[in-house]
Amino acid sequence: MIAPDLDMIEQIARQTMADLPPAFKVLATNVSLTVMDFAPEDLLAEIGIEDPFELTGLYTGIPMTEKSTMDQPMAPDTIWLFRRPILDEWCMRGNVTLGQMVAHVTVHELAHHFGWSDEDIATIDKWWEYD
Repeated sequence: MIAPDLDMIEQIARQTMADLPPAFKVLATNVSLTVMDFAPEDLLAEIGIEDPFELTGLYTGIPMTEKSTMDQPMAPDTIWLFRRPILDEWCMRGNVTLGQMVAHVTVHELAHHFGWSDEDIATIDKWWEYD
């Protein structure tokens, strides 16, 4: 069996975004999606992560709750998905589909775009209960 490639991970993430409820789908259309095997080393260093397998996804940008009409964007709001850590966690869990795994990471990072903290997300997303 061949491991899912970058394109497959991107297709699942894009379908996840397309399947969002209309109010959220509209808000997600301005977010860029980038899928890579691993986070770049400079990005890992910037956020203080040594092991690249620890980061399955990341949101970079200004959360909607902090945006102002006066803001001059320096870069597009972006959801980063990291294929190898996603696949590693998917295999370790063994009780979720690849689609569920990618959808979870995608929605988690979108929630940061909407201005939710990890604590806010944890109150509605009981992902750890699948361990």
